[in-house]
Amino acid sequence: MSYLVLARKWRPQNFDDLVGQEHVSQTLANSIKSGRVHHAFLFTGARGVGKTSAARIFAKALNCETGITSEPCNECPSCLEITAGQGLDVFEIDGASNTGVDDVRELRENIRYLPSRSRYKIFIIDEVHMLSINAFNALLKTLEEPPGHAKFIFATTEPHKIPVTILSRCQRFDFRKIPLPRVTARLREIVDAEQIRISDRSLALVARRGEGSMRDSLSTMDQVIAFCGEEVSDDDVQGLLGMVDRRLLLDSLEAVLERDSRRALEVVRRIDDMGHSFRQFGLELVELFRSVILCKVVESPAEMLDVTAEELVELQRLAQGAVLEDLQRHMTLLMRTEAELVNSSYPRLAMEMALVRMTNLPPARDVATLVKKLEALEKRLAGTSGLPSPPPPSSPSFPPEPPPVSPPGSEVSERATGASPKKAEAPAPKVVRGTGWQGLVETVRAQRPSIASVLEHGSLLCQDLPVVEIGFTSGSFNLERMRDSETQQALEEIAATFFGQKVTIKVSAINGKAGQAPPSLIEEQRAKDSDRKKRLREDALAHPMIQAAVSVFGGEIKEVRPIDKGFV
Repeated sequence: MSYLVLARKWRPQNFDDLVGQEHVSQTLANSIKSGRVHHAFLFTGARGVGKTSAARIFAKALNCETGITSEPCNECPSCLEITAGQGLDVFEIDGASNTGVDDVRELRENIRYLPSRSRYKIFIIDEVHMLSINAFNALLKTLEEPPGHAKFIFATTEPHKIPVTILSRCQRFDFRKIPLPRVTARLREIVDAEQIRISDRSLALVARRGEGSMRDSLSTMDQVIAFCGEEVSDDDVQGLLGMVDRRLLLDSLEAVLERDSRRALEVVRRIDDMGHSFRQFGLELVELFRSVILCKVVESPAEMLDVTAEELVELQRLAQGAVLEDLQRHMTLLMRTEAELVNSSYPRLAMEMALVRMTNLPPARDVATLVKKLEALEKRLAGTSGLPSPPPPSSPSFPPEPPPVSPPGSEVSERATGASPKKAEAPAPKVVRGTGWQGLVETVRAQRPSIASVLEHGSLLCQDLPVVEIGFTSGSFNLERMRDSETQQALEEIAATFFGQKVTIKVSAINGKAGQAPPSLIEEQRAKDSDRKKRLREDALAHPMIQAAVSVFGGEIKEVRPIDKGFV
């Protein structure tokens, strides 16, 4: 006799055997008892959760020879034929291979005839969403006004692909994924009946691989039995399924929460030694952090988690000492790392760096707590006479922008005309004429900006009119540019206008060493900026409000940026 797989051998034969679908079985049983049986049903849900099994049980309940009952006898010829999939009046149709309108027309012709020996002709169409639009349209009239001896049961994993006109003519039942404890309990009943010795821990691994599908879990159990025989060890199951040991996952979780980088790296080493996939480890670690977050925010998380009772106690213990904001940040970092592992050439390194970042992640601070501290700081500063109030813009810590330099006599003219200094126009060239070398550079900038940008890098060696000597670093681009006859002629013309007499520009080469020549305008500005930043930082660090803020938040000053451009 050929071997019958566990999923078929232990297929549910009555409504009580439908694990995790009590809402469906109770509704169908009550409709049979009350005689209010609809003519069309739609069973939706994930794979392997009992849709087709429920359809067969319902068919047996309607056609059982002992009478219409919610508990079929499973002994009469009708029940036995339906159980074996050979019922004369129960038609199981694969929607994926009968998608055309001709198949539906043939079905409609078949519906017209009375059942051969049963009460009802029952049509079970699996994966009904695979039917074509024309096939659905051909089925509409039959679904709306079917003969009294016909019942339809549609099963699908993708109800959103079914036309609304079909959905509105059916009673819909949504099958849920089966919780892990329920799958584990059912597996225990089956392996005990099959005389297979296996631990609860291994059964939990098998059930977790099924991901809420009883059929997938039983198929995995078949694989485990084929590999291990009647004596199943935990290590064999772990190696066969390629799943990461739950103890390793819990160790890595504890290492992160306790900020123990060494322990976290040791877990990664053990994962690598055992040959586990780092991506699989990342996926299961994400799921574990999700479980801890649910334990943190939900009072009774057992129904929302696919974990055993022992693991739930361990997760709740870890959740008590964790901060929710930290857990959320860990989860975000882990999900980003899992995506990187898909194409990473160094998966171990990527996982190690992720765990190191997580163990060294600074603790999050509650926003409400920070706001309270700020409010307390404001009250202290406002109510304590010992602390000065924030300085006005004219405070010595942040001095205002100095007034522009005015030529002699301008003050008198302003008083005479009543004009405000704030409304004065930009200074004309004669305003900066008295400023010597810098004034000459500014005048050149107004007429020939490209020449002025070169002059800024030069040093004024001598200004003994009518001769002005400028030095540039030997071999530099600026030296060659100023030795150009056209450039030198343009500069002499502007200088003649600026000084009011004919000027000869002399360009010399210098070695560029410190102290060999006066500093250029660029060097003077850099020195000025450096000194300004130093004084600005010293003034900021000495400010009482800054000191109080650092004391309250326990922080440190990383950078000081000026907000007053006039500070000098």
